[in-house]
Formats: sequence, structure tokens, C-alpha cells
Amino acid sequence: MARIGGRNLGMSWVAGILCAAVVGGLLWLSLPMAPALAGLAGDILRAAFP
Repeated sequence: MARIGGRNLGMSWVAGILCAAVVGGLLWLSLPMAPALAGLAGDILRAAFP
């Protein structure tokens, strides 16, 4: 995508790193919810298959 006319390779790297940082930050913030989500999924599966 950086080789398309009008695109700068440096800016595309900066934008890619910033996007990866945002996704990583959101994953970091969602980690405390993982045990509750696993419990919810377990309850749903136990209810679906008695």
C-alpha cells in the first residue's frame, strides 16, 4: 500500500505502529474480563448440553 502514488513509506510505518499500539492497548485493557468471559462461556455450554 505504501507504493501507491501519493503514499509515503515512512508515514505508513508510523500509522501501522500506532494502530498496532492501539490494538495492543485495547487487548491489555480487556484482560481482566477474560475470567468472567470464560465463566460465561462455560455456563452457556453447560446449559446447551445437559
